[in-house]
Amino acid sequence: MKIISGNSNLPLTRAIAGYLELPVVDASVRRFADEEIFVEIHENVRGEDVFVVQSTSYPANDNLMELLIMIDALRRASAKRITAVLPYFGYARQDRKPGPRTPISAKLVANLITQAGADRVLSIDLHAGQIQGFFDIPTDNLFAAPVMSADILARFGNEQLMVVSPDVGGVVRARALAKRLNNAPLAIVDKRREKPGESEVMNIIGQVQDHFCIIIDDIVDSGGTLCNAAAALKEQGASDVVAYCTHGVLSGGAAPRIDGSQLKELVITDSIQATEAVKDAGRIRHLTIAPLLGEAIRRIADESSVSSLFD
Repeated sequence: MKIISGNSNLPLTRAIAGYLELPVVDASVRRFADEEIFVEIHENVRGEDVFVVQSTSYPANDNLMELLIMIDALRRASAKRITAVLPYFGYARQDRKPGPRTPISAKLVANLITQAGADRVLSIDLHAGQIQGFFDIPTDNLFAAPVMSADILARFGNEQLMVVSPDVGGVVRARALAKRLNNAPLAIVDKRREKPGESEVMNIIGQVQDHFCIIIDDIVDSGGTLCNAAAALKEQGASDVVAYCTHGVLSGGAAPRIDGSQLKELVITDSIQATEAVKDAGRIRHLTIAPLLGEAIRRIADESSVSSLFD
């Protein structure tokens, strides 16, 4: 088994390799003068089970092309099996046609990864479960809920917890977390999104008075939804509001927006490498998913159960 990485999230790859007690494969992923991507693998991978760790986060197109070219290089180097490990799967929000003449980009990206030569895919908290069906190869979708629930119980276990879904579509995710938190009660934020990147909170479904509210979501981008939801929950009498999100995209002025909001804290995983603005934010904290990914990789290599990680 070998672990190889693109440039999107080297610290996470090194942490995964450390968990598995393996070195990261020596490879060059660099640019020509015209920004074309060049990949060269400096180790023999013939007959090896190779795991390519690459989040397709910002710059999404560059990181996606790095992934595709690395997979092609490994296939041509006669790797026995190539697993694309995507801690964050970009383009996942374009998983359906919301209007006429719009693409389903998540399916297109799935086709590209498959055609490049990947034999299987491993990801965490896909934006929608049906994306697994977009791939014509085996796909494992891990969940960050066990990591988050352990952190919540360790830090806020003595509070009167309530799990909050930021929209109706996230109720299944919120219910799963609430079950892990000793069947905590559930509330839902009813919001209306006028256009991408902007949201308006309409009302709260559920009694949040005097509860310590945990907002759970898979992706935080602009942070507008979380900030609006936190303000609405505080207006309804919530004692405090903390948000847990798997993928901290946090584009534009999201980090200062979080710092200036009524959120006590935003907790994200290291599926996306943090920018300097995110690192400097006072209310943003990181959880590592390296042990979770490392254990899943070990089980895939050993042909043992991955789903039992979440029993």
